[in-house]
Amino acid sequence: MHEVVQLYSCMDKISNIEWALDSEYILCGLYKRAMVQAWSLSQPEWTCKIDEGPAGIAHARWSPDSRHIITTSDFQLRLTVWSLVNTACIHIQWPKHASKGVSFTQDGKFAAIATRRDCKDYVNLLSCHTWEVMGTFTVDTIDLADLEWSPNDSAIVVWDSPLEYKVLIYSPDGRCLFKYQAYDSWLGVKTVAWSPCSQFLAVGSYDQTLRTLNHLTWKPFAEFVHVSTVRGPASAVVFKEVEEPWHLDVSGLHLNDDSAHDIQDGKPENGAEGHSRVRYKVVELPVNVSSQKHPVDKPNPKQGIGLLAWSRDSQYLFTRNDNMPTALWIWDICRLELAALLIQKEPIRAAAWDPVYPRVALCTGSSHLYMWTPSGACCVNIPLPQFVVSDLKWNPDGTSMLLKDRESFCCTFVPMLPEFNDDETNEE
Repeated sequence: MHEVVQLYSCMDKISNIEWALDSEYILCGLYKRAMVQAWSLSQPEWTCKIDEGPAGIAHARWSPDSRHIITTSDFQLRLTVWSLVNTACIHIQWPKHASKGVSFTQDGKFAAIATRRDCKDYVNLLSCHTWEVMGTFTVDTIDLADLEWSPNDSAIVVWDSPLEYKVLIYSPDGRCLFKYQAYDSWLGVKTVAWSPCSQFLAVGSYDQTLRTLNHLTWKPFAEFVHVSTVRGPASAVVFKEVEEPWHLDVSGLHLNDDSAHDIQDGKPENGAEGHSRVRYKVVELPVNVSSQKHPVDKPNPKQGIGLLAWSRDSQYLFTRNDNMPTALWIWDICRLELAALLIQKEPIRAAAWDPVYPRVALCTGSSHLYMWTPSGACCVNIPLPQFVVSDLKWNPDGTSMLLKDRESFCCTFVPMLPEFNDDETNEE
C-alpha cells in the first residue's frame, strides 16, 4: 500500500527532479525561472531556494555528499556549488558543458570538471570537502566531449568530439598515460564505458566497431565488429523475437454468461495486443541483421555504437549499433567473442544490466519486457491495458524494476537467478 509522505508545491513548471544520494533531500529544477527548489523529507519545514537571476540555470545536480547543489548557468558562463550547510557558494568559470563534463570519484572525495578558456580544454580537480581547486591541467582535445573517472579512481578518461577520434587517459596529477586514435578523417568516438573492475575501457565508434583497451598498456586487445551477416562463433546463440497466433481450444468448456465475456476470439482479455503472443526463437547461424542506411546529407547520423554497458562482473557487455536498431549484441570478454544476439521486431529503446547478476533487461516501446541471461532469454507480457515500456530502471539491489510509459509507470519484481542462488547457498 502506498501513502503520501510529503507534498511540496513548486513556484513554476518542474524541468528536472533528482533525489540526493542519501534520500534525505529532493531537488526540483525550475529552469524557466532560473531557479532550484529543494526540500527535506524528514524536516518538512526546511526549504531551500536558489535563484541564479540573469545568469539562468541550464542544469542542476546533487554532489555526492548530498549537502551541496551544483548548478550550471546558461551559455556555460559558470558552474556554482551551493552549500546547504552554511549557504556559501563557490563559482567555477567557463564549464565546458551544462549536463556533461563533471565526474566524481567513487568515494565522493574529488570531482573532475571540464572547462574551456582561450580556445583550450582543461580539467579542474576539486576537493568535495572544501570545493577548492586542487589542480588544473590542459588536455589535448580540439573539442572535449566528456570525461569520466575510472571506478578505482586511478585514471580519468577524456574523449574528443565526433569530428576527431581521440581517447586520452590521464592520471589525477595531469600526466597523459595514453593517447588512442583508431583512425582519422571520419566520425570518431560515440560512447565510452569503464568496466566495473577498472581493468577494461570500452570505446564505441561511428565505424560500427567496439574496441576494448586494457589497463596495463592502455592498448586495444579486442575489436568487435557489428556485421550485417553473423556467421559465428558457433557458440553464439541468436534469439529472434517472433509473433505467434493464440491457440486456445474452448470446445470442451461449459461457460456461463459472465465467464464467456472473459475470453474473446480465443485469447484472454488481458493478454497481449491483438490475437498473438510473442516469444524468442533460437535461430541457426548464419543470420542476417537488418540495417538502415542514413542519408549522407543529414546531420547526426544514426550509425555506430550508441548504446554500451558492462555487466556487474565485467565478463559481458552489450552494444546497440544505431543503424541496426533492432539488435542487441552481447559480448563475452573472457572468450573475446559474441555470446548472444537478440533480434527484436522493433527498435530497442533502452537496455540495462541487473546491478547484481549478469542479466539484461530491454524494451522496444511495446507491451513486452525482454530479458537475457547466460542460460537463455525470455519475453514477458505486461498485464496492463495500453501500457507500453519506453524506458526502464533497475532497483540497486536487483530485486525489482521501474518500467516507464509515456504518462504512467509500474513496478515489477524480478526473481533471483536460480543458478546464482544455488552458488550462494553452497558458499554459505
